[in-house]
Amino acid sequence: MSGQGRRTRVALVLGVLFAGTLVMGSAEVLVMGMLDLMSADLDVPVSAVGALVSANALGIAIGGPLLTFVTARADRRRVLLAAMAVFTGLNLLPVLGAGLESFVAARVMIGAVEGLFIAASITTATSIVPPARAGRAMAVVISGFAVSGAVGMPLGRLLGEALGWRWSFLAVVLAGAGVLLVALLVVPRTPTGGGAGMLGQVRSAFAPRVLAVLAVGVLLFAGVQAALTYLVPFLNGVAGVFGHWVGLCLMGFGVAAAVGSFGGGWFADAGAARALIIGAIGVAASLVAMLLWGSTPAVAVLAVLAVGLCAAGITTPWQHRVEHLAGPGVVLAASLPASAGNLGDAIGAFAGGRAIDAGGLPAALLTAAVLAAIAVAVAVASRSIRPAASVRPAPEPAPEPLTAVH
Repeated sequence: MSGQGRRTRVALVLGVLFAGTLVMGSAEVLVMGMLDLMSADLDVPVSAVGALVSANALGIAIGGPLLTFVTARADRRRVLLAAMAVFTGLNLLPVLGAGLESFVAARVMIGAVEGLFIAASITTATSIVPPARAGRAMAVVISGFAVSGAVGMPLGRLLGEALGWRWSFLAVVLAGAGVLLVALLVVPRTPTGGGAGMLGQVRSAFAPRVLAVLAVGVLLFAGVQAALTYLVPFLNGVAGVFGHWVGLCLMGFGVAAAVGSFGGGWFADAGAARALIIGAIGVAASLVAMLLWGSTPAVAVLAVLAVGLCAAGITTPWQHRVEHLAGPGVVLAASLPASAGNLGDAIGAFAGGRAIDAGGLPAALLTAAVLAAIAVAVAVASRSIRPAASVRPAPEPAPEPLTAVH
């Protein structure tokens, strides 16, 4: 295969992995964009529909690592195809008229295979590029979720308003089927190599050095979620932003997150530990700005955009750092940041809610800023952690002689 042909093949593989996470991310946020539509059609409270969001998060947080552990020795191509097939099939349930209870149960498994797909995609992406470009390959996969918030949610909402919310899930099913078909054609076999056995995977992936870096993300995303769960009330009640300006701000947040997610790959390749610290400082500073100067609309909007940029920007350096420290446990470790991030989201939403009950929106912003500040401290303290010499992974051969796109 010529050099140009190899680069084209890499671009195709990375493209289909990006499309896969984009479709899965869109399905994940779709419910949040159609809570009122689903509530009215199903004649249930909004909180009952909100259980779909919690079920998906629970599946990613717990089911993702479990499925990754069980399939750790399997070829990544088979894992990717199986995960996408299950995801597509289960999202067909609401299209066929399934009720809320059965769809909530299905969303747990949807979240689990989503976590599995993320881990397998990252392993596949990094196996077809040189090590120096691993961060950028990870960023392509991870960015699908950032873009889904800016594209998938609004488009799903428009379709739901025009034809009904079940049609939005039909669009997800069709998109998932398309990704599955293309993946069958272009994704190469990706053996996991020798590595560690299953118990060795667990020991390496959950080593203290890995848990320390995972804690950075849990704290940081808890801080972000403590503020962003109540973003619209903040924009209305504190910043004085109303009407279509709120929609523009939310769209801007999605665009900023997408930019940060793509850019995070370059910073991860340049130095993941340093990028994690800088990103955490950016998030903390932005949350402090929202707390202290949020009553000024321009400052509030810029701070919200900065939170989106920096929070999304640290996802790839965080992923890169966790996998690097996990050594031979990298296959299982690839699923842990998504799991930990969902844990952080849950903690942040709960902490922000309790803070609002106690002292209103300023208390939630203060809680968010404190959590982010602690994340900065942990990131700085963990910057010198290195993989144990005895568990450094030997480089695995790429499944095919592909090279990165320049």
